[in-house]
Amino acid sequence: MKILRAEAMGMCFGVRDAIELAQTRAAEGPVTILGDLVHNDTVLADLRARGVLIRQDAADIPTREVMITAHGASDRRKEGLRRSGLTVLEATCPLVNRAHRALRGLVDAGCHPVVIGQAGHVEVRGLAEDHPECDVVLTEEEVDRLPERPRYGVVSQTTQPVIRVRELVERLRRRFPGSEVRWIDTVCQPTKDRQSAAENLAGRCDVVLVVGGAHSNNTKRLVDTCRARCPRVHWLQTAGDLDPSWVRDTDTVGITAGTSTPDAVIDAIEEALQRLGNGVPRPQAEAGQGFSGPVPAGFPG
Repeated sequence: MKILRAEAMGMCFGVRDAIELAQTRAAEGPVTILGDLVHNDTVLADLRARGVLIRQDAADIPTREVMITAHGASDRRKEGLRRSGLTVLEATCPLVNRAHRALRGLVDAGCHPVVIGQAGHVEVRGLAEDHPECDVVLTEEEVDRLPERPRYGVVSQTTQPVIRVRELVERLRRRFPGSEVRWIDTVCQPTKDRQSAAENLAGRCDVVLVVGGAHSNNTKRLVDTCRARCPRVHWLQTAGDLDPSWVRDTDTVGITAGTSTPDAVIDAIEEALQRLGNGVPRPQAEAGQGFSGPVPAGFPG
C-alpha cells in the first residue's frame, strides 16, 4: 500500500501562533479562552491539561485575562469584554483581521455588506456583528433572496473554497446587473494551497483520509473537494478513528488535513496505515483503473 501526503496540509501559521500564545500565557498565570481556540479536540485537550480555561459564555469568565480565538471577534464584542474589566488578548489570525478591515473599508465606501460564509460560525459572527445590516449567504438560493441595493461590498469567510466564492459573487452580479458589486478576496492563502493540494491528491488516490476536527469548516471543505475527485473519502479526527476496512484492497491512500490538525496526529495516522499496509493485499486491477463505488453517506469520526 502506497501512502501519499498532500503537498500542503495541516496547521497554518495563524493556528500555530494562537496555540503558542495560549501556552505561553497559561505558563505565566490563569487565562480563559472565549470559545474554542481552534476547532480541534486534540489541541483543546492539550490546552486544558496546561491549565487553560475554555468558556463559551462571556459572563462566565473567572480570570482577569480573556483570549479571543484564532477565528476573531467583532470590535463590539471585544469592547464589551474590556468594559467588564477584562484584559483582552488577541489570538486572531492576521488573515481574519484582514477580512475585518476589508469589510469595514467596503462599508465606509458606502457598500451594503455581504459575507459569504457559514451562518453561525464564530468567524462569520465576528465579521457580521459590527455591521447589523450585513447579509450572510452561502447558497445560490440565499443570494437570490437578497434585496436589491445600489452597491454591494462582498468578503468571505477565510476558509471557504475560493472557486465557490467566485461563483456566488458572479451570481450576485448577474442578479443585479444595475448594481455595483465590489468583491475583496479574503480567502486565506493557506486555505487555497490546501484546497489545491487536496484536489491534486484525490485525483491520484483510491482512498483519501481527511484529518481534522469534527466542527472544522476548512476540514469539511477539504472533504467536499476530495469527494469530487475520489469516491472513497473518510473524515477522521485521530488514529483511533481509522477503520481498517477503509483501506482494504487498496493500492494508494492519500492523507490531507485541516488547518488546526497537529502534526503528531497526522504522523500517528500515517504510522497506523503503514502497519495496516503490511497485511493489506494490493488490488489486482490494472494500473489507473481506480474504483467506482458510491460516495459514502455521512462523515465518520
